[in-house]
Amino acid sequence: MIALQTIRNSTDQVRQSCRNRGVEAPIDLIIDLDIERNPILNKVEQMRAARNTAGKAIGTAETEKERQILIAEQRQVSGELDELEKKLNNLETQISTLLLEVPNLFHTDVPIGDENDSLIILEGDGNGRNEIKHKNPIIVKNAENPEIDESLKTHWEIGEDLELIDFDRGVKLSGSNFYLLRNAGAHLQRSLISWMLDSHLDQGYSEVYPPVLINEQALIGTGQLPKFANTMFKTTDGRWLIPTAEVPVTNMYSNEILQNEDLPIHHTAYSPCFRNEQFSAGSAVRGIKRGYQFDKVEMVRFERPTESWQALEKLLENALEIVRALGFKYRVLKLASKDLTFASAMTYDIEIWAPGSKEWFEVSSISNFLDFQARRANLRFRNAEGKVDYLHTLNGSGLALPRVLAALIEVYQNKDGTVLLPDILEPYLGKNLHLT
Repeated sequence: MIALQTIRNSTDQVRQSCRNRGVEAPIDLIIDLDIERNPILNKVEQMRAARNTAGKAIGTAETEKERQILIAEQRQVSGELDELEKKLNNLETQISTLLLEVPNLFHTDVPIGDENDSLIILEGDGNGRNEIKHKNPIIVKNAENPEIDESLKTHWEIGEDLELIDFDRGVKLSGSNFYLLRNAGAHLQRSLISWMLDSHLDQGYSEVYPPVLINEQALIGTGQLPKFANTMFKTTDGRWLIPTAEVPVTNMYSNEILQNEDLPIHHTAYSPCFRNEQFSAGSAVRGIKRGYQFDKVEMVRFERPTESWQALEKLLENALEIVRALGFKYRVLKLASKDLTFASAMTYDIEIWAPGSKEWFEVSSISNFLDFQARRANLRFRNAEGKVDYLHTLNGSGLALPRVLAALIEVYQNKDGTVLLPDILEPYLGKNLHLT
């Protein structure tokens, strides 16, 4: 949540930020309500002081008559004060509710535009070989795709041929855009999750296994509610299925005050994720790239405000270590303003090339939220000077399944229709690296 003071002091900047995001936000209404609130707040503070003064005078009155006069005056002030406080509380509730509809201010380095205007800042060709950091980033719409090999199969073709993926039974059980992973496919998914978690533990993260049902306030805290309720699943008792482990893990420390020496805190978590996506027909949604349910390993960081931008670069590197180890061709995008999430101040996307599908799969989205989520979720710490301040929060996928699985079987397919997976997974798959 943006601080009301920021909207007061930087109104034009906030308006421009919303325009560059392509978002309508009630900035003018917030300002109008704030202007209406200020004289009432001043009057309330004056009347509270007058009531307190009258209360003290009652105790020192020299005569009963004087005491009764003071009591009557205090009652009159209290009655008027009650009415003003109700009006003030109503205005503050309206302002607080409207502030939840204002997206975060994004960093000045974020390119302006839509997804086609995002910038490719880094490219790599498997295992970190030939990695190029572009001094002059490439605009996505001007980028060329890798050379196409028409002989390669898609992951849904390989998955059905090798009995790794069962689309028909998934649809039978749950409806369209569901599937089953079977046999070596299920084993591979489980192995990838374990390997990713272990890798993040080696990077210094501590593991959390969060609930997948969450309360409404947690989703307000991370920024999914109230704006994106139609993209999630709500249970009949008012709880929600999580769209990502970011939600429960970020809210772990809500309404607490952490100590400066506790920071930074880095968590990693595996969870199933649930999203009520709108699917179109055609090849864009073939296979297991998108679905209502999917698995993901997440990284969440709680940082001191002075350290969050350095932490964003470290978070990106942590995710890239996973991508490089699997030997993918990859690229890193700095997302343009209209492609940012509601809460993000800056986001990097990592995409990997799926040669059978002939497209880039996004497998990680890495964001710095500054104090935006912290203000909504009341995430605070006591700094080195003893002052209570808001934390900065960051998160990133490390990585998103099952897109990694899909790309793996496309990248490592053989001409005979089998798949030979990379050796990095041998401790988890044993002798089952060769899928036949």
